[in-house]
Amino acid sequence: MTKESANTLKVAHQAFDKLQHGLATGEWNPMLDLLTEDFSFWFPVGPYHGLNIGKEKAKAFFEYVSEVFGQTIKLTSLERITSNETTVVFEFRDEGMMGKKPYKNRIAVSFDVRGDKICSYREYFGSDGQSN
Repeated sequence: MTKESANTLKVAHQAFDKLQHGLATGEWNPMLDLLTEDFSFWFPVGPYHGLNIGKEKAKAFFEYVSEVFGQTIKLTSLERITSNETTVVFEFRDEGMMGKKPYKNRIAVSFDVRGDKICSYREYFGSDGQSN
């Protein structure tokens, strides 16, 4: 593994830990601190569907996630981590409540790393049949 690949993996692991922390607590500042100023993210559905650009947009998105789920989302299993010199993908399962309904899903999140920051995030998911 190259030095650059090792750094990418380290930074992405930090971001993944901070993502889990935000989901569990609603506290997103540690995650936001890891983002570049020109951060972009892609989300597959809802009011943030498609490409979104900027840390302010990311802050609004993460707050929206906390509104939808509260602090109920828990990672149930980390299935796979795939990485190269600039990108790390985490595949996992999570569950909780979406409003008053049970939620259970398979998720893949992709972090692009520049230096010691996350410059891009993409999320993909497919229901395990328990969410609406």
